[in-house]
Amino acid sequence: MDISAFKMAKRRQTAGVLLLCSLCCSTLAVILRTTSKSVWATEFEPIELTCLIESISTNNPRIEWKKIKNGVPSYVYFQNKISGDLEHRATLREPANLLILNTTRSDSAQYRCEVAAIDDQKPFDEIVISLSVRVKPVTPRCTVPESVTVGSTTELRCVENEGYPPSQYQWFRNNEELPDDPKTSTRFINSSYVMNTDTGSLKFRTVKKEDAGDYHCQARNEAGYSKCEAQLMEVYDQDIMGISLKVLGGVTALILVTVGLCHIQKHGYCSCKDHRENNYKVPQHNSTMDYVSTDEGHFRHKSSFVI
Repeated sequence: MDISAFKMAKRRQTAGVLLLCSLCCSTLAVILRTTSKSVWATEFEPIELTCLIESISTNNPRIEWKKIKNGVPSYVYFQNKISGDLEHRATLREPANLLILNTTRSDSAQYRCEVAAIDDQKPFDEIVISLSVRVKPVTPRCTVPESVTVGSTTELRCVENEGYPPSQYQWFRNNEELPDDPKTSTRFINSSYVMNTDTGSLKFRTVKKEDAGDYHCQARNEAGYSKCEAQLMEVYDQDIMGISLKVLGGVTALILVTVGLCHIQKHGYCSCKDHRENNYKVPQHNSTMDYVSTDEGHFRHKSSFVI
């Protein structure tokens, strides 16, 4: 046998030994995998967290699931039964998958699947899966002014705090969706509004007559959407409400002044006649003066001096 043939045979023998060793080692080690390490679920719907055992020699391995929230682990599957937050809401499916039947927003966390196989050369493996639960938005709170004046500035607001991921907002006028930029639509090209789809703000820089109508807002995310009831915003050519308030204020002030004057006159606080009748009168003295001192050392005189 020549040298080249001998080397080729040696290489084949070495490769066979390595393959055999690999197969032996794999059957003596527990190895896990999952279809996805980051899972999204919709609230109140089922979701399955997969923990697949690729290789194992032990017949009855110990399987455990732990929920890790804010860095703190707690059992959800332990000693062959569901426990903790998922009790009565989950089940274990072969080989080690965790099926949550009715997910809630509180289920958002990390879940760790642990498998211990005492008969395997590598007796332990684990895999971590992140679960995020989508939450449908609730009915948003909408603020729409009842009346505004042509040429003025006004703002409509829409907000809700339950949806996850955070909601995006869309405004409608008379059941017609407002474009994010009014300049992109011939129907709204004359409008001066600015819409913020992240905060739900709809701000008119200069209100126009055609901006009047029924407005409602829709909050939407990947789990669904909700909307508020439509509210009417009227637009006036002039501030009729302001003028009415000013007139009402003037009439009220006039009434108060009139009542005050009548009250003063009734009680005689300002009567000139009474003042004239009650003027102070200087007493008259006779030419004969009578001065009497009560202190000793002063003179006593009862008749006038005649010069």
